[in-house]
Amino acid sequence: MERGSSKHGPRIDEQMSQEVAGLLQGPGTGGSRAEEYRQPEPAGEDQPEATTAPAGELRTGAPKGMSSRDVEERSRLGRFITMTALPGNREALIANARDNEAPADLIAALERLPDGTRYRTISEVWAALGNKNETTRW
Repeated sequence: MERGSSKHGPRIDEQMSQEVAGLLQGPGTGGSRAEEYRQPEPAGEDQPEATTAPAGELRTGAPKGMSSRDVEERSRLGRFITMTALPGNREALIANARDNEAPADLIAALERLPDGTRYRTISEVWAALGNKNETTRW
């Protein structure tokens, strides 16, 4: 005895199975999960490709007044100066950075800091090195 649907005929059953085939098979078996009409159309010949960075720089959440490169470099500085060195003067910062195996360029930058000043935060050190911190939001 052949099993079939008691509500539909074979033609309607086949049509219904084709409607959900893309959802059941997935992209690896030749079918697509999305219908063709849902796929975005490519840009025309005379149109530029879509980009997620229309201004030229990716939006990384950099605060106002700093570029994403500034944020990354300040973070790099903070990875080699631990909280145990703060607040601290130039000598304490250099010693802490050397203990944490900081690269030579960071050690050289810290050696340019003025002597006799105590720094409470990495942002203060960053600013003393001649860089910009984020602008205050009021």
